[in-house]
Amino acid sequence: MIFLKKELTVFLTGVMFLTRLPVPKNIDHGENYLQKSPTYFPLIGWIVGLISFAAFFIFHKFVGADIGLLAAIIAGIFTTGCFHEDGFADTCDAFGGGWTKEKILAIMKDSRLGTYGVAGLVLMLSAKFLLLKELVTWFSFKAVTEKELYLLVAVTMVAAHAVSRLMPVFVIQYYQYVTADNGSKSKPLASKKLQWPELTSSVVFALLPFAFFHYYVLLAIVPVLLISFKLANYFKKWIGGYTGDCLGAIQQVAEVTFYLSLLIIWKYIL
Repeated sequence: MIFLKKELTVFLTGVMFLTRLPVPKNIDHGENYLQKSPTYFPLIGWIVGLISFAAFFIFHKFVGADIGLLAAIIAGIFTTGCFHEDGFADTCDAFGGGWTKEKILAIMKDSRLGTYGVAGLVLMLSAKFLLLKELVTWFSFKAVTEKELYLLVAVTMVAAHAVSRLMPVFVIQYYQYVTADNGSKSKPLASKKLQWPELTSSVVFALLPFAFFHYYVLLAIVPVLLISFKLANYFKKWIGGYTGDCLGAIQQVAEVTFYLSLLIIWKYIL
C-alpha cells in the first residue's frame, strides 16, 4: 500500500510537470519524486492522446474530420500548456541563430520567439495536421465500421503521444544535461537516472498501445528511435548534451515521425 501511494505521487508529479491538468494540492511533489517521474511519461502521453481523441471524436461527429483534427491538436496543446511546442520553438531559434555553445544556450534562455521558432512551429503543426488527415482518410478506406475508424484514430493518438514521450526518457537516461541555470524546470530530472525496473516500466507503457495494431506497426518505432538519437547526438555535438528545450523538440519530432512512419506502413505494407 505504501509502495502504491508513493508511485501514485510520482505519477502525479509527472502529470504536474508535463501538463496543466490539476493534481491534488496535498501531495508532496518533492525533487525525489520528480526524478522518478519519467517512468510515467509515456503513460501521461496516454492521457494527452485520449484527451486529443475526445476532441476529435466530438467535432468529427458533429462538424467534420478536418475540424476534428484541428480540435485534437488544440486540445493537446491546451492539455500540456504548449510545453513541448515551446521547447521545440526555442530549440529552432537557438540552433538556427547560434554558432557557439554559449550563444545557443543564451538564445534558449531568451523568452522572445524568433523567426526560426515561428517557422518551425508553423511547419510542425502543419505536418501534424496533414499527416493525421491523411491517416484518417486511409483509416476510412480500411475501417469496416465507424466504430473501427474511431478505434484506429484513438490508438494512433495514444501511441504517438506515448512513444514520443519515451524518447526524452531515453535522452535523459543516456545523455548529459548541460544548462547551468539552477532555475531550470528540467534540471532535477537529470540529477538521477532511472533504475532498470523503472526504465522497463516506461518502455512497457509506451508499447502497450501497439497491442491494438497489426504487429507490423511496431516498425514505426525504428525511425522514431533513429531520428530521436540523431537529434540527441546533434545537440551533443553543439552544446555537449541536452537541455529541457531539446527534450521538447525531440518529443515533437518523434511524434511527427511516428505519424509519417505509420502512414507509410499503412499505405505500403498493410
